[in-house]
Amino acid sequence: MSEAIAKAVSALDGKEATGGFASVREAGLQGMITLRGDLSSAKVKAAVKAAAGVAVPAERRIAMKGDRGAGWMSPDELLILVPYGAVRETIAGLNDALAGQHALVADVSDARAMFRIAGSRADQVLRKLCPVDIDRLAEGELRRTRAAQVAAALWKSGADEFTIVSFRSVAGYVFATLEMSARAGSEIA
Repeated sequence: MSEAIAKAVSALDGKEATGGFASVREAGLQGMITLRGDLSSAKVKAAVKAAAGVAVPAERRIAMKGDRGAGWMSPDELLILVPYGAVRETIAGLNDALAGQHALVADVSDARAMFRIAGSRADQVLRKLCPVDIDRLAEGELRRTRAAQVAAALWKSGADEFTIVSFRSVAGYVFATLEMSARAGSEIA
């Protein structure tokens, strides 16, 4: 493990709130890479498969295989998820694979924060904060939206779990808003 990784800390150092009707947890260090380019290109498809272990996902989808994955963010943008310690080698591999291809590969790991909301009523936490039809959100479906008043991306990561990504600069606000929304007694009738 490099010295830089040993010193790295996530936005809220794994903070948790478990006293409500759903649990809220800052997910800790997560490798996140933005890849911009022609998602239909054979080179991009091969590079994503090598880096994330999954195919380029369909529009508004996220595909995961273990601790790696890729999420569709826009017609020319993916969010590649890898272990935090694998970011540098993954970026090097992407850059090598995409040499000569018009593409941008950027490490956004330390610019983002990731949260998990879990429990049988986890959906209620997001219903109060995000203008998304949560009832229609299928597992593995990704949405770019707002959480309260800040930009976020979210997806249904399990039967009773959602994952949300925001900018690191607003991590405290996002956590506090999620925690307040999950407080017992604030369930949706």
